[in-house]
Amino acid sequence: MADTSNQQLSETELCPPDLLKGQEEAFARDVARLQKRINEFVSVPCPACGHEQNSPAFDKHSFKYLSCDSCRTIYMSPRPSPPVMADYYSSSENYKYWADHIFPASQESRRSKINSPWLDRIVYYCDRFSIETESLLEIGPGFGTFAKLAKDSGRFGRVVVVEPTPEMAHACRTQGLEVLEHRVEELPSAGVKANVVVAFEVIEHLFAPQEFVEQCCRILVPGGLLVISCPNGLGFDIATLGAKSLAVDPEHVNLFNPGSLSMLLTKHGLEVLEARTPGRLDSEFVRSAIQSGEYNIREQPLLNRILIEEWDRLGWPFQCFLAEHGLSSHMWLAARRKVNP
Repeated sequence: MADTSNQQLSETELCPPDLLKGQEEAFARDVARLQKRINEFVSVPCPACGHEQNSPAFDKHSFKYLSCDSCRTIYMSPRPSPPVMADYYSSSENYKYWADHIFPASQESRRSKINSPWLDRIVYYCDRFSIETESLLEIGPGFGTFAKLAKDSGRFGRVVVVEPTPEMAHACRTQGLEVLEHRVEELPSAGVKANVVVAFEVIEHLFAPQEFVEQCCRILVPGGLLVISCPNGLGFDIATLGAKSLAVDPEHVNLFNPGSLSMLLTKHGLEVLEARTPGRLDSEFVRSAIQSGEYNIREQPLLNRILIEEWDRLGWPFQCFLAEHGLSSHMWLAARRKVNP
């Protein structure tokens, strides 16, 4: 297929600069509320492989991140308990700000440069792997742009979204989408079935990703397709900047990598069809950190040449290299529920 996800993308297209200050302030207030409940955090083993052996990765906002010695997943532990997480998202000022301001302002860019290529890729998977398209269920749809595109495309008989955050659920309903306002783990699986389940930028937020994958498997019909996108904890942006990476924040308690997420899905009876890292912003994020003084590359002349001195010539080709070789900090996994596990 012609991969339209390789077109260049800038962070300013996703969050207009004039809205960034308000978003940062709302997020800071959310983080402050979370910090006040740190005594309710609980320790967990690796969310991918379950191993207890780990090494310190970094600290951020007083929260500790570990690296699994077995599968190299980076994860927060201790982390907010499920009740603390549920309260955080239900009362989040940051999510309300995104729903009220950023998503509407950036909707056209997101639709054309993110959501439309996503839909192309999902349709490609369905065609390539002979997946039935009677129903598509999206978990964590945000403003609902992808689901609306999927519905309007006519490629799926029924499109449903699962969204527990009230502001986001309301935004989806205003777009005419069928909304189940629950956490996916709480859905009555006997009454909810789908040929295709997609979850873009969701699994990194979850207290128990294993339960999430189990529920996805229950929702999927045999032979159905599961597509997950999330940060790649071993990608360039995160590996270079560490705690300074924008992908490292209190909401992202699981930073899987292609190998560890594949292991998790396989463990639950899914066949991994493809793992890829199509990210388009690693270079820009690291460049911004250099320019702001957060990251020093004085002793890294090659990076300085690529990301600063010859940015216009080398920046985007370098990003394409990262994406094509599994080195971007954004990844996709496509998997199929086995017919006879």
